[in-house]
Amino acid sequence: MADLTHTNESGHARMVDVSAKAESVRTALARGAIRMSPATLDAIRTNQLRKGDVLAVARIAGIMAAKKTPELIPLCHPVSLTDVGIEFAFDDSLPGIRVRAHARTVDRTGVEMEALTAVSCTLLTIYDMAKSADRGMVITEVALVEKRGGKSGDWSAAGAEPD
Repeated sequence: MADLTHTNESGHARMVDVSAKAESVRTALARGAIRMSPATLDAIRTNQLRKGDVLAVARIAGIMAAKKTPELIPLCHPVSLTDVGIEFAFDDSLPGIRVRAHARTVDRTGVEMEALTAVSCTLLTIYDMAKSADRGMVITEVALVEKRGGKSGDWSAAGAEPD
């Protein structure tokens, strides 16, 4: 196993020093899904839930979550995000909603955690907005799809969907 980067020689947690790294464009794409009853999916699709526009609120929650990532994830570096976006796709075969989030920066460290946090919070917000209609919803498939830039280069998950 390679040396752990988030522990010091005594085994104590530490933030990795990225000051020697060069700034570069870094992007990440993450995905996730939420399964629900067909009736709940239809209510979200037609904006019929009492709490309001589920997807509009979830989109803002995801963007805000990406911006708050270093406050939520210990040892995660604050980065200056230049772009965060959330996309939704209704999927009747789940049934449910698929979510994709992208994050971008020009910085010394990547934005994988920001994209993953954005997807997670977006899905949690969908759950919160729709739980009065369906407490049996299941959040699933949260994963990094790809990351670009930085010293380690580009990476894509096997079988990842194209942009």
